[in-house]
Amino acid sequence: MSEQWQCIYSASNSLEAHSVKGLLESEGVKTRLTGEALGAAIGELPANVVEVKVWVSPWQWQRAQVIVSDYQRNDYHDWCCSQCGEVNQGQFELCWNCQCDRDQH
Repeated sequence: MSEQWQCIYSASNSLEAHSVKGLLESEGVKTRLTGEALGAAIGELPANVVEVKVWVSPWQWQRAQVIVSDYQRNDYHDWCCSQCGEVNQGQFELCWNCQCDRDQH
């Protein structure tokens, strides 16, 4: 029986798609990406055509849907590292500068 993978997320660029892919795969959900090569056509093609799509297998759809929904609901706030004082984007758990854990401040 052929499995029909389902699109769980349409990202506006490759970086966003890989972030969602990494999040899903860190939770054990296998993914596929399509549309990455179209990124070079931004400005030449409509925006919805150059989206990078994240696909999951049907038997992991429900689990993936919960993970993506949580991802979309999160309102990340920048945070300041207590060790080095650098500002970090809210979705990161480690300081980009000194690798101090966010929870240590």
